[in-house]
Amino acid sequence: MRNIIFIAPPAAGKGTVSDYLVKNFNYEHISTGEILREEIKSGSLLGKELDSIISQGKLVSDQYMIKLISDKLKSIKDKAFILDGFPRTLNQAESLDKMLVSNNITNTIVIYLDVDFDTLLKRVLGRIICPKCKRSYNKFNEELKPLKNNICDDCGVELETRSDDTEETFKVRFDSFLESTEPIVEYYQNKGILKRIDAMVALEEIFDKIKNEAKND
Repeated sequence: MRNIIFIAPPAAGKGTVSDYLVKNFNYEHISTGEILREEIKSGSLLGKELDSIISQGKLVSDQYMIKLISDKLKSIKDKAFILDGFPRTLNQAESLDKMLVSNNITNTIVIYLDVDFDTLLKRVLGRIICPKCKRSYNKFNEELKPLKNNICDDCGVELETRSDDTEETFKVRFDSFLESTEPIVEYYQNKGILKRIDAMVALEEIFDKIKNEAKND
């Protein structure tokens, strides 16, 4: 299977799709959002700084994110991976290309999950997450509801709402996404490796489309 770089607005479904690929095709899931949240949860000085940035809907500096991803790529060796949440700037995209070359990583595609603003906002306001396994659910989506109200299907623990899942914060995050990713989309289009997927259809259809794009030629 090909390595996948996901580009998508917040709440477009990267986590759900990534879980599917990890469970069915043994991908290594590199989620910058999850790594950052773990740092914030640790209560470190860096974590407090990151919490302040993220709670305002702003982006973490390129310098920190590039180092984080570089270290992770070196550690996974030959395993197929998913990049979720990186790159988010043109500088990050160009730096990522250099990382892939230096680590002799090829066979990579970029998948853009296309979802409109109103659909995304509804997903954000309905999102609930397991604090133990990090599985994501949505109380407004029948396909993504837990079997038992507000309880994780896998862990049996009570689900939580992310502190940054508010309408005000989401609007800032969405605007930041559009502004920062426009040059990235153009960059990968010019390289001929960008694939657009309609992510407003049923989950099984989304899974099938991504599976077909990720297969080796």
